[in-house]
Amino acid sequence: MTSNMIQLIFEHLILVVVAVAAATAVAIPAAIWSYRNPGPGALVLKLTDIVQTIPSLALFGLLLPLPLLGGIGAKLAIFVLFLYALLPILRNTILGLENIPAAIRESATALGMSPGEILREVELPLAATSIIAGLRIATVTTIGTATVAAAIGAGGLGVLLYRGLATVETELLLAGALPAALLAVAADRLFQWIEGKLSISPQQH
Repeated sequence: MTSNMIQLIFEHLILVVVAVAAATAVAIPAAIWSYRNPGPGALVLKLTDIVQTIPSLALFGLLLPLPLLGGIGAKLAIFVLFLYALLPILRNTILGLENIPAAIRESATALGMSPGEILREVELPLAATSIIAGLRIATVTTIGTATVAAAIGAGGLGVLLYRGLATVETELLLAGALPAALLAVAADRLFQWIEGKLSISPQQH
């Protein structure tokens, strides 16, 4: 049981890490573009918002027949988790950029900084705590949603939950739920610590 539990935790972590990493790689550039193009950017935000309203099992079912992404296994699970992780990262990144005072950008422009330099050296550092907050929300929620991935054969701690439900065994249910809850708490604490470090560091300079 111990070796099987370690394998399921590892599978669960792989699903979460890959999905959140992919969502981060897409959501942050999309948020920067959306911030600079408010009209179409609002549409991007609305589309990701709509995805959040679809129940995860329904989304798995809708995408299952697709030729490239569909099918039983981790590939579809990661794609669905990726879709769910987009919104909090996208929204918080935009929020972080919107909260930067215009005077700071004007000062950077007056110093001769290019738009790319302003983004790298001014905007992203100032928006960092908000971005990390989005990553925290995305990671914690993905850890919970990943349990549903067992329904399409993607593995993870959801395997124990579904077995427990099928056999009405409380021990199996707890064996799946407790590690998932502990992973979520650990991820939440880690990102809170990073947020704290980022919010303190500007005051030290």
